[in-house]
Amino acid sequence: MELTSKQRAQLRGLANSLETILQIGKDGIGENLIKQADDALEARELIKGRVLENNLDYDARTAAAELAKATRSEVVQVIGTKFVLYRESHSKPKEKRIQLVKTKKKSEK
Repeated sequence: MELTSKQRAQLRGLANSLETILQIGKDGIGENLIKQADDALEARELIKGRVLENNLDYDARTAAAELAKATRSEVVQVIGTKFVLYRESHSKPKEKRIQLVKTKKKSEK
């Protein structure tokens, strides 16, 4: 699912108050980190991560892209060493999920 700019802006606003729960250190992105990110996305839908200074292999943009691909999520934003990922949860009840703004389809002329 591709996010629209309005949905991305909505998620960026929600992410401002989030704590950073993922940290990519010198070990990089391994199975353990992918599982941790996957579990966090299922529970929270929106997570914030950070690439630590001791990681020489990744910058935040490539780390976010690789993690998003591995967890089937979307990169919402990347600022400096931090990044935000989003994936709709399927285990949460519909009322408890993040309600994204609906996109209007252009009417055909």
